[in-house]
Amino acid sequence: MANPKQSKDLLFVYEGKDKSGRLVRGEVMAISEAIAKAQLRKQNITPSKLKQKKARRRGKAITPGDIAAFARQLTTMMRAGVPMIQSFEITGRGHENPNMQDLILALKSEVEGGVNLADAMEKHPLQFDNLFVQLVRAGEQSGALETLLDKVATYKEKSEALKKKIKSAMGYPIAILVVAGIVSGILLIFVVPQFKEVFASFGADLPAFTLLVIAMSEFMQAWWFPIALVLGGIVTGLIEANKRFPGFRKAMDRLKLKLPVVGNILVKGTIARWSSTMATMFAAGVPLVEAMDSVAGASGNVIYEEATLNMKDDIAAGTQLQTSMRTHGSELFPNMVIQMVSIGEESGQLDGMLQKVADFYEEEVNNAVDGLTAMLEPLIMAFLGVVIGGLVIAMYLPIFKLGAVV
Repeated sequence: MANPKQSKDLLFVYEGKDKSGRLVRGEVMAISEAIAKAQLRKQNITPSKLKQKKARRRGKAITPGDIAAFARQLTTMMRAGVPMIQSFEITGRGHENPNMQDLILALKSEVEGGVNLADAMEKHPLQFDNLFVQLVRAGEQSGALETLLDKVATYKEKSEALKKKIKSAMGYPIAILVVAGIVSGILLIFVVPQFKEVFASFGADLPAFTLLVIAMSEFMQAWWFPIALVLGGIVTGLIEANKRFPGFRKAMDRLKLKLPVVGNILVKGTIARWSSTMATMFAAGVPLVEAMDSVAGASGNVIYEEATLNMKDDIAAGTQLQTSMRTHGSELFPNMVIQMVSIGEESGQLDGMLQKVADFYEEEVNNAVDGLTAMLEPLIMAFLGVVIGGLVIAMYLPIFKLGAVV
């Protein structure tokens, strides 16, 4: 499911009565109080109290990893025979993050009041996405909640591991470049001027390389603040444009998929998430048409999201998934993926085939990231040696020249 809440949305806490007259409490995201009331009325809830909830300052933010760990803990306790309410109590009281404690205990209060677990989770959309809620709802309706919680825990764990792997592939070289830039800036702004004063007393011509570095130092001393502002503005502008303008985000997502080396890793990671989500939803008994919304959002890329929603329309009209994938995703999905889907549909084992695809591409991502890291390490070391070592050598060349003269 695409991110349903933009950064401008506000969090409201409500209290009211549902269509049966039962008292309910929860949270809702909306851009205004009026929109929040309208959303509640659509859920057949008549709010008696509604106020904006201010952001909490205590504790860490709740991460997807926290949600995955919560799903795993809840599954383990329920399989051990611990009642759900007691499982919430134990898990909530024992969590280190106060915000996560509050979330779990809020779920406990809702379930104690007679609300289904899926409905209770649906009131916290920032933490429990549509996929999570649908799987829990399917588990409650089929009487196999433990099994479905185990599936969602496994899915979340694999998904987070895959995200971390891809982020490490992207973040490692970026972090090194940032550090190299900061160190180079410090040398040019603070260290080189000290050498310049020493060189001025030599009374001799300086090597061309040293003169170049001194000129760079003078430029950085004069313009470092405007340069920092421009770079900060560019980064901020790109982030905000990605949030606010769908067309820009789509162009950026398309560009990411075509980047050399890294683009291949992103494509494989997206296919792995897409296949894993589809397999998990289908295995849980969620109808294929209903599952496509969650599958689209879980892909994490606008290009795949739009293609998936187009497939949803085809499937709703009676088209097979494999046929729709050939129509809307022939450029996005390798032929092997489409063939596996075809075999799954014909054999009635679509979830199993999709899980095999997900496992294959997860392994491909792991191998690609390991290979990229092994390739980048010597290149980064060479880059640092050239940049930092070059600045140091430029400063010591005049000293070596003076020593040779003496």
